Amino acid sequence: MKYIIAAFLALTFFGCSSIKVTSDYDTTVDFTKFKTFEYYGWAEESNKILNQLEQERIEDAFGKELNKRGLSYVKKGEGGDLIITLYVVTEQKTSTTAHTTGAGMGGYGYGGYYGYGPAYGWGGAGMHSSTTTYSEQDYTVGTLIIDVYDANDKKLIWESIGKGTVAEAKTPEAKEKNIAIAVQKIMATYPIEAVKE
Repeated sequence: MKYIIAAFLALTFFGCSSIKVTSDYDTTVDFTKFKTFEYYGWAEESNKILNQLEQERIEDAFGKELNKRGLSYVKKGEGGDLIITLYVVTEQKTSTTAHTTGAGMGGYGYGGYYGYGPAYGWGGAGMHSSTTTYSEQDYTVGTLIIDVYDANDKKLIWESIGKGTVAEAKTPEAKEKNIAIAVQKIMATYPIEAVKE
């Protein structure tokens, strides 16, 4: 069921301001030496969540960000300097919200004029009554992960993870925009800065 929900919503959490990004990389690697990259492919579970159009949108968004860092795309098997794998995970969660309504009556008082004179007051502890109701809401958390490997050494040299709540986008244009924004955030920690357009 979680895969059906995620595919329907097209993982359009990408682009939300609430997306959280964590990353790590090998500090001994000279990232300036890499000139080309190729996609190894999507993990099997990702293929169950994303359709072909969604995969292509995400690949295109990462491709543009990599191009800004001096990297050119080559087809799989053509000897890219970097091997890139992408995969996505979803998780169903439930949030509980409490709503409290109430009425009450407190005390009243009278004080002296600007602090001078006697002060009189009356009132008790007050009378209060309230009702608390609870509501639950199901939501989907999506996680997009990019792993970058040195093709020669065949070892992981950089990883970035974006995580956020899935929300529905109404049009293909909105999906592309959201994905582009999210991928930009996920790529922000890459050791080579993007060339400003």
